[in-house]
Amino acid sequence: MKNLDSIARKITIILFAQQSLASAGFIAAATLNSIVGKELSQRADWAGVPTATYLLAGAFAAFMWGYVFDSIGRRGGLAAGLSAGVVGSGIAFYAIAIHSFVIFLLGMIFMGVANAAVQLGRFAAAEVNRPEHRGRAISNVVIGGTVGSVIGPFVAGPAGVFVKPFTGDELAGAYLVSLILFAIAAVVVFIGLRPDPREIGKEVAEKFPETITGSGAVRSVLEILRQPAARVAVISMVLGQMVMVLVMVITSLHMRDHNHMLGDISIVISAHTVGMYAFSIISGRLADRWGRGQVIIVGSATLVIACIAATISPDVLPLGVALFLLGLGWNFCYVGGSTLLADQLSPLERSRTQGFSDLLIGSAAAVGSLGSGFIFAALGYNTMAFVSAVFAFIPLLFASFWTVNLVRKTRTFS
Repeated sequence: MKNLDSIARKITIILFAQQSLASAGFIAAATLNSIVGKELSQRADWAGVPTATYLLAGAFAAFMWGYVFDSIGRRGGLAAGLSAGVVGSGIAFYAIAIHSFVIFLLGMIFMGVANAAVQLGRFAAAEVNRPEHRGRAISNVVIGGTVGSVIGPFVAGPAGVFVKPFTGDELAGAYLVSLILFAIAAVVVFIGLRPDPREIGKEVAEKFPETITGSGAVRSVLEILRQPAARVAVISMVLGQMVMVLVMVITSLHMRDHNHMLGDISIVISAHTVGMYAFSIISGRLADRWGRGQVIIVGSATLVIACIAATISPDVLPLGVALFLLGLGWNFCYVGGSTLLADQLSPLERSRTQGFSDLLIGSAAAVGSLGSGFIFAALGYNTMAFVSAVFAFIPLLFASFWTVNLVRKTRTFS
């Protein structure tokens, strides 16, 4: 098993590297998507359309990638996904140069498809590690988003200055950065992700068959989701994502309405990003030590607190703390839910089930992104935050009931 452990460490490092590079590419573009949307469409109310297109494309692609990962392996699937990101970034770059909104949306579709593949990389890390190390493995990949959140916005500005003489628009620079980073990540995966995590995952499953639920006949996705643990895992990730997006997306506009400068808005969003990714190393280890359910409960409770805290004051410090907690709660739900779902699946069930769960997560993000504006316009920021708190409470209930029942069963058998 020592040899498998060393291989697992190497694979996890490669997956962390590709997550860092890809996240930097996605975040560099996401920083400007709404601005580009408004500029190319000449309509302020269409500013959110590129992000919604990106999220919806990623949601529907996630299920497809599950089958691709099973068919050609994790290495081939990730390399193909990152290549789609290269194509999407190139299309977006070209669209800005010729000032075409429709072509820009096409680029967003390819980038959304790419992101769906990249996000499945966390499960590849889980399947090659021992069951008791799965939470840590997932968190070691997710934390790559911290690197991306620093690199992405930092390089977008200088790149814009560089490309402006060629394109006439400095906004195109971020998408050139994305293209380069996706290309590097694709090379890293293609060269470094050997042996394929799919094959190592099968060996790990053979060594620890007692830890895998349903390791006999291959079950359908609906059969798997009828299992309480799988339901808790998916509900925590889906609603955690929706709540996070609902509040996060509209906070910038809420602050702008209270006459905050862009620098203040950036500080609050940066605090949110730190909460989302920087503590992944902790949440994964807690999932392994405390248990998956307890981490989900903590994450859901943190989301509830964050939503309520966001209504206290529109000032920078209170909102910064609230958005930090919002990111932290999302992280605990995401890492805890991802780990719990990985526990429930046999090797032949993994990719398509995980792809389906990411389809639901992406759809929830799109609903949150589109819905936040309507709720904000109709009811105001505070009401939207309270509605989000109600949704955040649902995973807490499901995880609590499941954890209590699990403890009862354990005591009965002991």
